[in-house]
Amino acid sequence: MSEWIIQIAGTPEGARLASILALSAAFLHAVFGALQKGRHDPWISRAAIDLSYGLIALPVALFVVPWPSAGLWPVLFGAMAIHIVYKIGQAQTYQRGAYTVVYPVVRGSGPLFTVIAAGVVFREHFNLVQWLGVLLLVGGIFGLAVYNRIRLTIGRDTLGPALAWALVTGGLVALYTTYDAWGIRLAADPFTFLAWFFLLDSLFMPLWNRRRLAALPRSEIGPLALRGIAGAFVALASFGSIMLATRIDDVGRAAVLRETSTVFAALVGWMILGEKVGPVRAVLMAVIAAGAVIVELGV
Repeated sequence: MSEWIIQIAGTPEGARLASILALSAAFLHAVFGALQKGRHDPWISRAAIDLSYGLIALPVALFVVPWPSAGLWPVLFGAMAIHIVYKIGQAQTYQRGAYTVVYPVVRGSGPLFTVIAAGVVFREHFNLVQWLGVLLLVGGIFGLAVYNRIRLTIGRDTLGPALAWALVTGGLVALYTTYDAWGIRLAADPFTFLAWFFLLDSLFMPLWNRRRLAALPRSEIGPLALRGIAGAFVALASFGSIMLATRIDDVGRAAVLRETSTVFAALVGWMILGEKVGPVRAVLMAVIAAGAVIVELGV
């Protein structure tokens, strides 16, 4: 399969598969976000998910995929470091601001920064029609943030720092997206990069939250473990899909399509969690979807 992935890179067939992978990643990212909500602290849930996908990746990394070349190890550790900084930035953002306000800012600024970075690093260039799509998508996502801010009743005193952290975190999303795309292209086998990335990436959150995990009542361990295992498979499919998409097609297009996760998240909230969408959010979601379609078809 690795050889086939490499062969279709840069071809029309590869572009079609990359679009499917990016949209799949968007949907799964929304499901991943929903799994982090619930009875447990979101960061404890994330620690359980990361630990679970590390345990799943361990035998694959050791016994299934080819071992990384000597030159790939520094790249893998670089990816690990960037994702640690991203997770810290994400924590700083969510601790200071309402999720419904800061999340769209993170996800809206991410693709904009990524498209710019991809132009510098990979010499990818969007035409005017595609830039219109990017601006529509980003504008729709930021519109959700503004709408949610207007309706915000608590947490306004820390909103300024939260929004600043959200922009920083959006920049880190662009950084890890671009860096991971560069790294997986350096690997002789893309699945080697994926397996070792997930293994190394799984270490930080459990260690960072070890005291919270240790303080959990025994009655909570079982439900948390189940949530962790379910989230691990979703994370492997979601992040693996977007990494493969950036391996076989343009990084900017994949990043834009992934941010339709904001639409999927609202749909998941409406259909599964019973959250209201409302006409304003429905219109903004339509704008986001239209922007993604324009980017995809405006080539």
